[in-house]
Amino acid sequence: METYFFRSIPAKYRKGYRKHYMLQNLKAVYIAAIIFFGLNIILRLFYYLLSEGLTHAQNFPEFNITNWIFIAITPFFILVSNYQIAAFKKTNKLGLGISATIILFCIYLITAGLASSIIATHDPRNSMILYLVAIFSVAIVFLFEYEDTLMLTIITEIIFTAALFYCNIDSTEILYNQVISAFLLSGFFFMSRYAYSFRAMHYVQLVEIKEKNTEIEKASAFKNDVLGMVAHDLRNPIGAIESIAMIMELDELDDETADSVYMIKASCVKAMSIINDLLEVARNDADNDLATQRLELNELLTNIIEMWKFRENVKNDIVLISSQPQIFASVNVEKFQRVIDNLISNAIKFSNEVDNVEVNLKQNKDDIQIEIKDYGLGIPKEMLPHIFDRFSKAGRRGVRGEQSTGLGLSIVQQIVEKHHGKIEVQSEERKGSTFRIRLPQSA
Repeated sequence: METYFFRSIPAKYRKGYRKHYMLQNLKAVYIAAIIFFGLNIILRLFYYLLSEGLTHAQNFPEFNITNWIFIAITPFFILVSNYQIAAFKKTNKLGLGISATIILFCIYLITAGLASSIIATHDPRNSMILYLVAIFSVAIVFLFEYEDTLMLTIITEIIFTAALFYCNIDSTEILYNQVISAFLLSGFFFMSRYAYSFRAMHYVQLVEIKEKNTEIEKASAFKNDVLGMVAHDLRNPIGAIESIAMIMELDELDDETADSVYMIKASCVKAMSIINDLLEVARNDADNDLATQRLELNELLTNIIEMWKFRENVKNDIVLISSQPQIFASVNVEKFQRVIDNLISNAIKFSNEVDNVEVNLKQNKDDIQIEIKDYGLGIPKEMLPHIFDRFSKAGRRGVRGEQSTGLGLSIVQQIVEKHHGKIEVQSEERKGSTFRIRLPQSA
């Protein structure tokens, strides 16, 4: 840990750190003043309840007077600090008045501890506990710049020296007391600077993390913009190539040329699929807030399944199993349809034509659960941890040779998390896979 015993933190962080700790200091003044005032009120009540016994106690008149002084002065700090906290929150500006309040309260607290120690024995050396508690409480609770700490140390020493002359003790006792005070004030200085250094390090780390996060967000936004532009600009030439291939198909072609044209079209379809996935990823990264509406999920899933049944190349039987006739959730229809389409497409891709695909809908106590279950190839155990990674190495060809972009399941997870849900997978090779979506209950 970098220490700042005889200097301040770097200028880059100084202004922000000072504003941060000054507000904390002001709050500490308010709380400490309330506690100190409460303790003195309790002592005053003891004076009233046990007046007979206490009036005969040693140095009672001095304790009585100082107690009244503390009760009279402390509310001033409570009121002023409370006012300054409210003003600071409104204007977010530091003034000399705030610094003065904090310094004066610390001097007041140390003086109160010293006065109590002196009144107890008229020789501080014999009873330093209250003085010790006061200076080390200030050192730990309050943060000061190097100059302020040094000034507070010197002022405390001046007050201590003046108090020694009040005690009317000989020069030897004065020397002993000064040595003890010098030792305690050295401890106060270094403890105060250590507390300053420790919290400064914590503050600097938080600022640096915040700056790094901002840089990452900007880099991510730039990446998404570039990705979106590149993907969008690729659509036109690929679309043109596909159109030319379709025009060529209108003519009579020999077998070799027809095969080449077919491969061109298939490649264009594959490229467009990748581009669409890239654009979807970029859009999802850019959209922090997802517009949702409260929908009945049985109806939504039924419509999606019906659209799949009308596809000529789909031979699998897709079945919806629901635990209740009506289950509501807040979803974005377009995005959520993309999720279900991707999961059903995956289930069909890795299943034989005779295998069913089940869509299970269930309302639990804490969430809504949607399962897409197939009885196909399953996912190898070593691939499961990477199944939702972007451009995942877990991408494989389907049972009929279908290719994968490695983006589909990453997009699914992205959209589900935008709905404040989560997705998980269970799979066993040659027995099938189950993708389970959990969504929060709709209000």
